[in-house]
Amino acid sequence: MAESVWDYPRPPHLEPTDRLVRVELGGRVVAETRSALRVLETSHPPNYYIPLEDINASLLEPSGGRTSFCEWKGNATYFDVVVGDRRAERAAWTYPDPTPSFQQLRGYVAFYVAPMDRCTVDDEVAAPEERPYYGGWVTSDVLVERGTVRRTGGS
Repeated sequence: MAESVWDYPRPPHLEPTDRLVRVELGGRVVAETRSALRVLETSHPPNYYIPLEDINASLLEPSGGRTSFCEWKGNATYFDVVVGDRRAERAAWTYPDPTPSFQQLRGYVAFYVAPMDRCTVDDEVAAPEERPYYGGWVTSDVLVERGTVRRTGGS
């Protein structure tokens, strides 16, 4: 059954999911879990946050420099994802000291879809959200436009 991003709450809601979430770059599985957390916020496809223990942390390098601030979650720091000679700059982020309402995000990392080779949810390839700053994952069960299912890529 499809979910409409227009039915997601504001402020955002955090929920666990046991769906298989996988991130791949350069022929390597960067992350794979059935213990992700989804952030659901009005008008945005879900962001999937993966626990560090389910990430090949040797492929993450701190990006340094600029951070960003979310009024709900706090200050984010970024990682480059590096596999061999492939570098996806600022392709992942984390909240090292999240706000009290989002403490569950401590120790979790989210990935942007676009710079990765594949991001999947239960083996379905996710497409990136049109607004790249937000990093939502679009799958066939997520309605991003009122009343329609829109896919922007993937196979």
